[in-house]
Order: sequence, then C-alpha cells, then structure tokens
Amino acid sequence: MRTDQSTLARMMLPGAPWLLAHKSMLQANQPRKISLCGVDYVMWKDSTEEVYALPNACPHMGAMLSEGWCEVRNDGTSTVVCPFHALPFDATGCTILPGSGKKTLPLLNPLELIIQGDFIWSYGGHEPKIPIPAVMNDIAEKYDFVGHTGDRSVETDLLTMLLNMHDYNHQNGTHRDLFRITDVEFQQFIDNGLNSHAFYDMPTAPYTVAGKLRKPDLFLLPTAIKAHLENHFPSLVIFHGEMPLGKAAQCHFFVPEAENRTRTYILLFGQAKHSAFRVFSKTYLKFGKVVIDQDADILGKIYPNTPQKIKLNNEVGMDWVRRNFESFPNIVEPNLSR
Repeated sequence: MRTDQSTLARMMLPGAPWLLAHKSMLQANQPRKISLCGVDYVMWKDSTEEVYALPNACPHMGAMLSEGWCEVRNDGTSTVVCPFHALPFDATGCTILPGSGKKTLPLLNPLELIIQGDFIWSYGGHEPKIPIPAVMNDIAEKYDFVGHTGDRSVETDLLTMLLNMHDYNHQNGTHRDLFRITDVEFQQFIDNGLNSHAFYDMPTAPYTVAGKLRKPDLFLLPTAIKAHLENHFPSLVIFHGEMPLGKAAQCHFFVPEAENRTRTYILLFGQAKHSAFRVFSKTYLKFGKVVIDQDADILGKIYPNTPQKIKLNNEVGMDWVRRNFESFPNIVEPNLSR
C-alpha cells in the first residue's frame, strides 16, 4: 500500500520548531547543506555571526550551492557562490547577472530562521503550531557550552527515531557494550503533554582496574547511572547527569530531513565542580558520539513493519511519543505520574 504525499508530509510534523544548528557548528563563510522536511538548503554564517539559509538548488541550472563558496564583502557580510557558473546569491536570494552588472529580483525564497543566542531554529517554512522550547536558553545561561558531537543522518523516519530515544529498555541492549548496563530500574514518568520527565536507574557491571588502565576514559563512567530525561516533543531530549567532576546537560536533537531520513546530534553543556571537568569534557563528547553511533547501528537492523506482539514494562515513554505524534499539535489528556 502506497502512502500519499500529505501523509508523508504529516509524518515530519509540519509546524514544529527544529533546532538546525548551534552557531559553533558553522564555520564562518563556509556553506553547509541542511535538509529539513524534504527540502535541501544551503546555510552559511558570515564574519559578523549572522546566519542565512537559501534553497540549495541554483535557479540557473540546479547546481548545489552548498558545494560552492562564499565571497566576503567589505562590511563582513557574504554571498554564497554557485560552483557551476560562479553566480553569487545574497541572503535575499538575489544575484548579479554577468556582463550586465544588474541585480535581479529574488530568485530564491530564504528559509526563515529564528536566532536565539547561538541557537538556530526554524519551522521549515510552515505556520508555527507549537512554541520553541525555552529550556535551551535557560541551559545556556546556567551552564557552560562544552561542544557538539555525533552530527549524522540516519536512514529512518522521525517516529522510529523518537520511539528509539524514548525506549528506556534498550539501554542494556543497544548501549551495553559501552556502559555495561545490567538492568533498567524505572522510577517515575511525569507526563505534561508535550513535555515530560523520566527517572530511572541503571546499575552497571564494573570494569576491571586493568581494563580501566588500558582505557583511562572508563574511570569517568559511574558504577550506577541515575537518569533524568527531560523531553520536549518532538525535537529535544535532555539527559541531566551528575558526575564526580560536575553536572552535565546532554541535549539530543532530532531533525526530519526527509520522510525516511532523520538527522540527530548532541549539544553538551556542563557545570564544573572541579577544574578537571574541562580537561575531560572532550571524553564526555566522545561517549555521546558512541551512543548516537550505537543507536544508528541498531536502527539499521530493524524490520520497520514488524507488528509488535510483545509489550515490555516501562514503555510509557514510547506511549507518550505515539500519543503526541498522532494528536499533534493538539495535546491529549496526559497520564498521571507513575
């Protein structure tokens, strides 16, 4: 049975806000391809830290503008240049025709971006249906930015990606090789409509001292992981972690690039209790990348249309995702905390 285009479009939840990037993920005057809701864009940051985005196909002969380069103006702003015929396009989608020196009318419709500090949000050209979560601005005020990691596209649809992220039982399967998780002891799920919180503990099998000496990074892993996930449907999950060296807010983002392709990445923020936290911050980023790679690997090993005949305990997070996905943007009466 074929799925009609309107259904496919709805599966990418038009009207939801998506965090396309943190400004640190863009190099000045270096075009980058960004995909959102089935459309490819070229995004670039100029020398003044302004960010722009245009449809990626040059209106002349369709070359990818993201494969071109930027020309910097005297005021620090820049244009993106087509790699085929070197046509420069400004932030409004206008170009200068060779030979005539005349500026055209806008030939490309800019993607509307909502810049909040270093966060680059967009509704993908759709009418906003839910607000941008304010939590990232709060985290940026209270925590130091550590960095980003794990930025990759995964060949899976948005719903499957979200179900995986809210499948608390997969921790001792998918992520067993890194964390050696032996069990998931679920505590509580607080359902606030499009926002929720999950609390659970994950005891781990200890590494030997010899194993840790071979891989010193393992000394940073706790013997029991206490998880607090703060969830903002549909694009954000924040893992709040307490470590001996400091507190961390590991923010996982999800962006629907196409009907069967979803981008994900992590922004890590921290509060140092000890100066060594900064020294080991890159290790925490490395752990985050391993988590994303393991999730991407297992998502590539699933038969997506298999009927679910078994329901495990603690699938309340997955139920929360399904309920919000089906009712979006409306909020269905949430379940009680449990």
